[in-house]
Amino acid sequence: MNIKTKLTKLVLSFAMLGLISGSAVAEELTGTLAKIKDSGVIVVGHRESSIPFSYYGKNQEVIGYSQDYSNLIVEAVKKELNMPDLKVKYLPVTSKTRIQLLNNYTYDFECGSTTNNLERQKTVGFSNSIFIVGTRFLVKADSNINSLEDLKGKNVVTTAGTTSEIRLNQINNKEKLNIRIITPKDHGDAFNALETGRAAAFLMDDALLAGERSRAINPSEWKIIGEPLSYESYGCMLRKGDVQFKQLMDKAIADAQTSGKALESYNKWFTQPVPPKGANMELEISPKMVELFANPNDKALD
Repeated sequence: MNIKTKLTKLVLSFAMLGLISGSAVAEELTGTLAKIKDSGVIVVGHRESSIPFSYYGKNQEVIGYSQDYSNLIVEAVKKELNMPDLKVKYLPVTSKTRIQLLNNYTYDFECGSTTNNLERQKTVGFSNSIFIVGTRFLVKADSNINSLEDLKGKNVVTTAGTTSEIRLNQINNKEKLNIRIITPKDHGDAFNALETGRAAAFLMDDALLAGERSRAINPSEWKIIGEPLSYESYGCMLRKGDVQFKQLMDKAIADAQTSGKALESYNKWFTQPVPPKGANMELEISPKMVELFANPNDKALD
């Protein structure tokens, strides 16, 4: 066999290997990553008014603490798929619609204020946790309401489709508190019910309550009270069983938390004035959050 023939066979061999390799890579992509690769688009779910997690900024752009994680995940997808020009679309979701729209493939993942719990794990997947909250009440500072017992027979508002709604119903029935529960569709509407006197208290995650309080004309008129009814962990939500996409999400989140990048994001959104109106959550980082950043994990706390 002459040199020319040998070279020809070698080139053909490399070409075949290239084809095989390319095919293998394509076969390795599964679930959401395969969908994104095929479509050239990633659809990101977000909240519209979950200050300071995921909400609209001055120019209707999506901003917030959770959105910082969302952006990191999008960048990780671009790098993984070698698609720097990947098209990114944003889809607003609510507490009631977020799971259904995820599972019918309307969007690909969501980083907002979604609690990771065992019940939800039956139908969706969760990334590593991005936040840990305590469920408490927001009331008027001069209301003399300081505990759950003080709310007997009163109106309490909590956002529809949340774990807070479920927990309040359970406690109300068990303790026979005769609380009348109001359930608007989002946190902004819930706080409006409190501000206008239609409810005596607003039950929600303390970080979200701090966000709503910061939007008040006079934030000092409102206080967060009571021992937490529970602790909950927020995670970014993805479709159940999507191992490959979860691994990518978990790594992006863990890298941010162990590198100090997540702490910078926390301080930006919870200890300093935030757009669009310069509100300050005044919420120093908790020991549970410090522990999470040191040891990233995807544990549900219920």
